[in-house]
Amino acid sequence: MKYLFVHQNFPAQFLHLLRNLRGQGGNEIIFISESGTSHMAGVRRVSYRLPPAPELAAPGPVAELARAMQRAAAVARAARTLRDLGYVPDIIIGHHGWGEMLDLPDVYPGVPLLGYYEFFYHPTGLDVGFDPEFAPPADVAPLIRARNTLNLLALAQPGWGHTPTRFQHATYPDWARPRLTVLPEGVDLHKCAPDPQARLCPFTLGSLTVRPDEKLVTYVARDLEPYRGFHVFMRALPHILRARPDVRVVLAGGDGVSYGSPAPGGQTWRQHMLAELGGVLDMRRVHFAGQIEYDDFRRLLQRSDAHVYLTYPFVASWSLREAMACGCAIVGSRTAPVEEFLQDGRTARLVPFLAPRRIAGGVVELLEDEGLAARLRTNVRAHAVKTLAMQDYMAGYHRLIGELTHTGSRLTDAA
Repeated sequence: MKYLFVHQNFPAQFLHLLRNLRGQGGNEIIFISESGTSHMAGVRRVSYRLPPAPELAAPGPVAELARAMQRAAAVARAARTLRDLGYVPDIIIGHHGWGEMLDLPDVYPGVPLLGYYEFFYHPTGLDVGFDPEFAPPADVAPLIRARNTLNLLALAQPGWGHTPTRFQHATYPDWARPRLTVLPEGVDLHKCAPDPQARLCPFTLGSLTVRPDEKLVTYVARDLEPYRGFHVFMRALPHILRARPDVRVVLAGGDGVSYGSPAPGGQTWRQHMLAELGGVLDMRRVHFAGQIEYDDFRRLLQRSDAHVYLTYPFVASWSLREAMACGCAIVGSRTAPVEEFLQDGRTARLVPFLAPRRIAGGVVELLEDEGLAARLRTNVRAHAVKTLAMQDYMAGYHRLIGELTHTGSRLTDAA
């Protein structure tokens, strides 16, 4: 089959599918993207360039929509070149979040389109207003509704959609859900697996060494920011460090902002929280690793004695799935995205997001109750094997592709 993928950043959410399609042999794969220097054998990349962003005296969502229209036009130009060269895909697969696929039905009318739908924004009840420390402005509701413009334009197109979790599916309006399949994303259970030897020898990460007799508490996020609970975890650290003199803490993540707002005063959130807490933290035992290589990330999870994962009611991170697959003893936030993956007392210890002392208590409990921690590790790994297997993820993708291209059974309402 001929595939056309679209995402501004190669390979994005489609890495595993691309590998799978390439491994099948006989597929022709083209990927339209804006950025990234990555390459993959068997996948032809086509880049598009954006003109300068328009300067608009308008609310943020209006500027986002204008930029999305530029992306849609740029991707359509690249697709027309491909079409004029004779390339007509059997299916187009991409992410709807940046508007890139909006004009593709004009270029390839009748070609099935499978879109990734990540999140439908709400002015109340989900991430906005969840954290009272960062109360939204009084006029935020119209801006949040406007932010769904790309979602709504995509849903008005022909084609089908998928989303990774029931939580994300439920954020979409009732009328849209029947066109969205819940397709749980998988993990490489061979790469992400427990290592029984990890705690028997010194663990090194850069200049850091953790001895076998020391306890390691881990926290990972793409960026250290409030949406992923960085601020409340930092406030839990003094309690953890006081309770356990043998604890080392490693926080892995960048200083950017993936979600939400930047820290005040031009600081990073790391600088902001260290200014608040630096005087009460034993910085000899708190280590900021920055963004780390994937193999180091896996080793960190395998060595972890207690792994903390916190999130607003928002999209769950890939790192949560990988921590489950690695058999981590997890302290997670009692928020809907996490509760879809984990059960308190069976596969993790779930605690209130906004309660630093409860987060600290959960960590200390797992460090001190080795029997409980061992049960949670065994159970969460078993749950990952049952629910996050990569072969099941790929099988689900191929069912959708077969249904859309009429090489499989007919699509029914979403799960």
